[in-house]
Amino acid sequence: MDNAPVHQPDQETLEALQAIFDLVRQGDTEQLGPLLERGVPANLLNQKGDSLLMLACYHGHVETARLLLQHGADPELFNDQGQSPLSGVVFKGDLPVAELLLAHGADVESAAPDGKTALMMAAMFNRTEMLSLLLRHGARLDVRDARGLSPLDAARVMGATDTAAQLEALNRQAQAAGESQRPEA
Repeated sequence: MDNAPVHQPDQETLEALQAIFDLVRQGDTEQLGPLLERGVPANLLNQKGDSLLMLACYHGHVETARLLLQHGADPELFNDQGQSPLSGVVFKGDLPVAELLLAHGADVESAAPDGKTALMMAAMFNRTEMLSLLLRHGARLDVRDARGLSPLDAARVMGATDTAAQLEALNRQAQAAGESQRPEA
């Protein structure tokens, strides 16, 4: 067992860290840039495990998110709740930020501990455009969460009628394509 003392940041350091998180929440890319240049870690986490990128994305600050990604922010860094920046953006319905994350390597199939993917989040919260975006980036319709629910099941459970209809149509198309590719008996 390691008996090394745990060093707690002093009040001044805590205030400086809080100021950085505030800059990100406000989308102040201009003031954040020099701090990143001087070595502030792009993957800095707050007390809830939210990264700077998670906060920039969740608050819809596409340019701040872009800056963080350019400085090495990890688009797959999950918070303490098991949420990725992409799942947070899908919940919020912010297409430009979702496109940015996907362009910078966010895994369209990464899942929370409960097995929910970004596609399931889009289905649950009736985000039709987001659902289309995720599918264009390779999201799978046949994925299941820890309870065994598909994206279509999740949409139905949440009463998300638009995404349920969208997924039903896609499932019908997939079935028809599969049947047309079967060899003749």
